[in-house]
Amino acid sequence: MKKVLVGCIIVFIMLATGTVYATADNSANALSAEGTTQSELTEMKDKATQELQDYTERYGSDTYGLAAYVLDKVRIYSIPFCFIGIAIGAIYQYVIGIRRMDIRDKGFNVLIAFVTILIICQVLPLIFAIVVKGWR
Repeated sequence: MKKVLVGCIIVFIMLATGTVYATADNSANALSAEGTTQSELTEMKDKATQELQDYTERYGSDTYGLAAYVLDKVRIYSIPFCFIGIAIGAIYQYVIGIRRMDIRDKGFNVLIAFVTILIICQVLPLIFAIVVKGWR
């Protein structure tokens, strides 16, 4: 399990890194690039703030709105994370596990764990919405 966790962390680090292109050191280009980056960051922050306010208005409370916002982000980001975990578990079970039964069992357990996490992360926001909207 430690190897799977380390592998997932390495994959996330590789996906989080961006490409940096070398350019001439023109201060006008550098200033426009900084302004573009700052405006993109400002737009992302404004979009996230607006989305959080929408959830707060929809659920009628700051606490419920924040919980719904977090559950939505967990729902979105759990899909690639769990698919990577399922792929690693399948490799352990069906490729490496052909020769060794203990590795095959490990792969099966990893598959079951990531499928369970995926189902929970996908169903929990629905249950939260039903409970908060339905019984409040």
